[in-house]
Amino acid sequence: MKILTVSDIVVPALYNDFEEEKFMDVDLILSCGDLPPEYLSFLAAKINAPLYYVKGNHDIRYETKPPAGCQNIDEKLVKFKWLRIIGLEGSRWYNGNQNQYTEAAMRSKIRRIRYGLWRSGGVDIVITHASPRFIHDADDLCHRGFKCFRDLIDRYKPACFIHGHIHTNFTHESQRTTIIDRTEVINTFGWYILNIELSLQDLKS
Repeated sequence: MKILTVSDIVVPALYNDFEEEKFMDVDLILSCGDLPPEYLSFLAAKINAPLYYVKGNHDIRYETKPPAGCQNIDEKLVKFKWLRIIGLEGSRWYNGNQNQYTEAAMRSKIRRIRYGLWRSGGVDIVITHASPRFIHDADDLCHRGFKCFRDLIDRYKPACFIHGHIHTNFTHESQRTTIIDRTEVINTFGWYILNIELSLQDLKS
């Protein structure tokens, strides 16, 4: 299975310079926030694949103009084929605007989906806007990660934890990823292609 993940910036290769044949084998699109709703609508239509998203701290137009053909999975668990996926929107609170959360508020969001996680037997992929604390994050309040995300990783051990929000110019794709026990924490700033062979047992082995 091929999954396209996006966040934070509109990439010409996925918009103005889009070449459909390069992405025709993408099965699923995941957005980690801070992107125009029109961009997500374009990707969902052109690639013709389901698109699940969470909002970033700058996504203030989504309430009045949500991306067409896309599904907001904040605080939800959805299943795509054999994958169990959850989403958690927003950044750390820093000025009181939309989609910002204190550590306690984000911990409450996770608590509200624990029953669904129990019923499903866990989770395979987590998408968020912010990163876990001390993994790819920064020290300024806006870009500081959430400690409760690290707790979520330690408890449920998803195969992938995918986030945006942290703008980094990577010189090699391997710089996007940090391994925590059995979980790949991936910074999808811009875009990233995740290939899952057969089942997630391959990623967890």
